[in-house]
Amino acid sequence: MAFAGTNISLSQPDITQKLTERIDDLKHRIAAWGKRIRRYTERSTRFNQNHLFQSDQKRLYESLERPMVSGTGPATNQADTSNQSPRNWN
Repeated sequence: MAFAGTNISLSQPDITQKLTERIDDLKHRIAAWGKRIRRYTERSTRFNQNHLFQSDQKRLYESLERPMVSGTGPATNQADTSNQSPRNWN
């Protein structure tokens, strides 16, 4: 199979080796980005929990009691959204 307008064929071993190396390189880059995103998400969650602990401990502990949804943080209960401000906690 030749590329249009070139004398390059995929049957040449050096081309297939270069393509394989490039695919492997891209897989490593994707894995590195995934790890970077995971670290950022964990750091962001810690930061937000620390901030919430310092400002409003009751809300923090309530959020920790909610079940986690796909690892993105505590699930938001629609019934509790109206009770998010401290003035409603009498």
